[in-house]
Amino acid sequence: MGCLLPGGESLSRTLGSPRHRALVEFVIKERKAAGLTQMQVAKKLRRYQSYVTLLETGQRRLDVVEFMEIADAIGFDAPAAIKRLYKIPKK
Repeated sequence: MGCLLPGGESLSRTLGSPRHRALVEFVIKERKAAGLTQMQVAKKLRRYQSYVTLLETGQRRLDVVEFMEIADAIGFDAPAAIKRLYKIPKK
């Protein structure tokens, strides 16, 4: 059994959820607005390009620390982004 969220919901259910999709779309939009390729973001993060691809295709969850690192690499305001994304309904 996987990790459970409050209320008994599995973490695996967050992949593909409305909030997760919005997060993925936001990161892609911000990366493109910054004029960066996946490869350039990966290089800034000292990761493989496949890491960015998995994030952007929604196949990988993003924890808070990783989100802050991506915000720094791309150049957007992480707290403002979270505040905006938090308004999206869970389901």
